[in-house]
Amino acid sequence: MNLKFLRFKPRRKKSSLSWREIVPNMITSGNILSGMASLIFSFHGYFYEAGWAIFAALIFDLLDGIVARWLSGGTQFGIEFDSIADVVSFGAAPSILFYSAYMQELRIAGGIVACLFSLCGGLRLARFNVVHTAGSFQGIPIPAAGLFLSSFIIARIELYAVFATLLAFSMAILMVSNVPYGNLKTLKKGHINKLKFILLFAFIFLVAFLAKIFAPVILMSIYVASGFLRFDWGKWLSLPAVE
Repeated sequence: MNLKFLRFKPRRKKSSLSWREIVPNMITSGNILSGMASLIFSFHGYFYEAGWAIFAALIFDLLDGIVARWLSGGTQFGIEFDSIADVVSFGAAPSILFYSAYMQELRIAGGIVACLFSLCGGLRLARFNVVHTAGSFQGIPIPAAGLFLSSFIIARIELYAVFATLLAFSMAILMVSNVPYGNLKTLKKGHINKLKFILLFAFIFLVAFLAKIFAPVILMSIYVASGFLRFDWGKWLSLPAVE
């Protein structure tokens, strides 16, 4: 009787992801968890906290890309995971928050627009992942759209249900439009205009200091308007040689 098979030891499968690839995905997890926290806050009526949870998701959304490039740990899995997190944090969470805070009076109409915002956000991300264009973004990015709506909640601005619904509808259409928006990802290390970079941060700090809770809505409104003005933030911050 042949008993060789009894001595067989299965080989341990090698992990498909290294620690350099896992760390950025852990940061992306903070993005999706912040989005889920915002949804829970909205369900319980804590709208102010829900709005700040969406801004917390932005921090994780920015950090995961920075860390991935720093560690050279970017993967296709990370790209897909980031898109899923963005749908939750900047698509579903802002639409539920805006509906709960402003649009419930319109019932079905408000619900349809809230769903449309999330749908257009998903379409915006899918288009971005498939159609890679150099330079400006095509349509307003979903994080900017979600943050714009959330900024009204943070500023505690009272909006009529009809106006809030029209605002959410406009942002939904803007995400799937062809309006160009500045892409800071075009900035290259060593080719950044340091003076303009410092001026931009000084302006943001000044607005935050003077406007306080109104700062997010002011800054996001400027970004929304920049698309219609064809102002490219990436080109403006780049040195002339890059332009």
